Amino acid sequence: MAVIEGVINRIKQIRGYYGERYDEGEYYEFCTNCDANLTLQKGYSPSLKYWYCRGCGQLQINPDMESDIVWYCDRCEAVLTDQEGFTEDAGEWRCTKCGYVSKLDSKNIYLTEGEREEEMKNPYRGLSKEDLLSLSLYTNRESVGGRDDIFRISEMETGRTYIEKRLRTYEKSIYEFLLEHPVAHMPRIVKLFEGANGLIVIEEYIEGRTIAELLEETLIPEKKAIEIVKALCVILEDLHNLPNPIIHRDIKPSNIMLSPEGEVYLLDMNVAKWYDRDQKDDTRYLGTEHYAAPEQVGYGLSASSPRTDTYAVGVLMNVMITGRYPKEQHVEGEIRKIIERCTSLEAEKRYTAKELFDALESCERNRDAG
Repeated sequence: MAVIEGVINRIKQIRGYYGERYDEGEYYEFCTNCDANLTLQKGYSPSLKYWYCRGCGQLQINPDMESDIVWYCDRCEAVLTDQEGFTEDAGEWRCTKCGYVSKLDSKNIYLTEGEREEEMKNPYRGLSKEDLLSLSLYTNRESVGGRDDIFRISEMETGRTYIEKRLRTYEKSIYEFLLEHPVAHMPRIVKLFEGANGLIVIEEYIEGRTIAELLEETLIPEKKAIEIVKALCVILEDLHNLPNPIIHRDIKPSNIMLSPEGEVYLLDMNVAKWYDRDQKDDTRYLGTEHYAAPEQVGYGLSASSPRTDTYAVGVLMNVMITGRYPKEQHVEGEIRKIIERCTSLEAEKRYTAKELFDALESCERNRDAG
């Protein structure tokens, strides 16, 4: 869908008297929507072609402009109308700012800025008719945790429950890979739909409670925390040992779930990336504060690697047992040394997932023997 806006509002102009206001010899311009005095708004100039009213946000068009239609780029939202050589008769236009080709379709003209903003927020914007039809087969959308990007949904034909995620940050090829090659103890990807506003992911619904939810009630005993981390290491080993390894990059309490049977699941791959051993730095710094490794947020000496996930696992283990981050309070005993190695600032000094599993096994044996 092309981003096009048809705005019929033109700036009101008057010299002298306007309503009950009067200033001899002064020249004012007013918003057609909220009647605010545009002349007094910082940065405003009568020579500008367009102006967003500071009072209500409505786009105003200079009365000297011939057209009431403003055309925007579908990707970067630059005003196409102002770009040299632009003509709306072309049928499409390549934005000189970002290079994206937007279709100039008069069927998509909006009469107000509010209409355009609502459409820009529509998570299904730009999806094909076939994709929209497929999505219509799911119903009973219920927000998960009060969020506006994750929903519990039901498939009308079977009544099965799934999760719908609306992603703006993602690596689509990772989701496509997991759709064809599911990893044990991660929600299975069922369908993918990509539109102008991001990726819609339909995935398996896993019943259970996250570590974050459990920690709201009580700390997790060390023995149980070790069992959870060992299970997590198995999942990470599967990801890290793929022909093209995947790094999760967002391991934290809200992304680890325990099923009623006690099985551990790793959730949310929206900031995951493929591992590139030749990459010297991450192109985008993503992750969660306190759990993100130094290299993940631009402070390391290399790009994210499988050991980036080990760092977050070490922080997670400390938080499960003490309720605090390692820099605030350390776990005591042998497990402290394991966590310190996990959270080393130098990635090469950290465990791999397999090495961490073995270290925890050894810790358990030593504890049982003692």
